[in-house]
Amino acid sequence: CEDFDMAVAFAHSRGGACVVKADGLAAGKGVVVCDTIDEAIAAIEASMMDRAFGDAGARVLIEERLHGPETSAHAFTDGTTVAHMPFSCDHKPVFDGDEGPNTGGMGVYSPPGWLTDDDASRIEREVTERAVAALAASGREYRGALYPGMMMTAAGPKVIEFNCRLGDPEAEALLPRLTSDLLAICEGVAHGRLAEVPVTWDDDATVGVVMASGGYPGSYETGKPITGVEDVDGDVQVFLAGARHDADGTLVTAGGRVLCVVAKAPTLGEARERAYDNVRRIDFEGAHYRTDIAAPARVASVRGL
Repeated sequence: CEDFDMAVAFAHSRGGACVVKADGLAAGKGVVVCDTIDEAIAAIEASMMDRAFGDAGARVLIEERLHGPETSAHAFTDGTTVAHMPFSCDHKPVFDGDEGPNTGGMGVYSPPGWLTDDDASRIEREVTERAVAALAASGREYRGALYPGMMMTAAGPKVIEFNCRLGDPEAEALLPRLTSDLLAICEGVAHGRLAEVPVTWDDDATVGVVMASGGYPGSYETGKPITGVEDVDGDVQVFLAGARHDADGTLVTAGGRVLCVVAKAPTLGEARERAYDNVRRIDFEGAHYRTDIAAPARVASVRGL
């Protein structure tokens, strides 16, 4: 919707319980989940009138408010063959307990043990593979990575977003589990020969914890020296994002989500413990991270839904 009054009227028709999305690329932060009409109007105003997301928010989508845990379903495709990746689960809100505004992602774990094999197969078959086939049938063959974001509702899995890329931070948790040659996979995708390339994954669990600048996803300062990266365990990976080296070679912050620490282990609990042990070795002024990524109580509560 490009008209502010029409958007507000539609939000009223939903009783205020809706999701307001900037209809453009907003670095993963253009979604506001609303429970009341006041919240919906505020979200529409912020996007369309205040341009909180720049031109990306000049037009908004207002969608049904869904309830349930989310999971990410990634796949490689050459337009015909679909090679599914393991499922993962990211944490969007900035604060513990899923409080606060949405971000690009504050952490991730894989696999989500609460996702049943039947639901996983249904998503792969009815969403990802069907999308690839529909694109090919319409003469718009797609080659690359596909990433439908799913919500597991009482009525079954629902698509809440569809991306032609890998997720961030999902990719940081998925690629360490890849036991095949990524370059060979990319070549197979590009040349339509994915069926000839092995795509295999290990059975380990991964947990990634994002360290962000204080104030993110709102305003934040940059240029803060980052210490401790060299102190992490050798088999723990630190993916730098909003970071750079300044003129004298010092590693400093340069964005909202600064880095992601990813650990891998035979169990989710072990991976989580190792991730946080290494996160605590890294520091910069104003550093913020969630303390409940893949927490046992949270995973158990999702499994019980």
